[in-house]
Amino acid sequence: MQYALLIYNAPGAGPAPDSPEGQAEFAAWMSYSQELVEAGVMRGGEALHPTQAATTVRVRGGELQSADGPFAETKEVLDGFYLIEVPDLDAALAWAAKIPSVTRGSVELRPTVVFDQA
Repeated sequence: MQYALLIYNAPGAGPAPDSPEGQAEFAAWMSYSQELVEAGVMRGGEALHPTQAATTVRVRGGELQSADGPFAETKEVLDGFYLIEVPDLDAALAWAAKIPSVTRGSVELRPTVVFDQA
């Protein structure tokens, strides 16, 4: 079963990227990603730019509306995601628990919908 591991953190909660702590966390992310690949469960994933780089799009009355930033203010924002394929929810939970930032943020697990192509 495929799961999206949606990674949420408070803006600015992590260490500065150029600090020793930030470099150590980057190494932890690279190690985690490699572990997913070696286990054969990685199907995709990306880190996301901060919400300041986001654009929210709506269509109302047939008119395209866009606005800079996210749709709503929240305490935690979506920082990135992994797409994994594992046997069950317990396996997905085990992978989510290993995400380097889970101790200061959260990880939402969502099973993906598989559409029948027939």
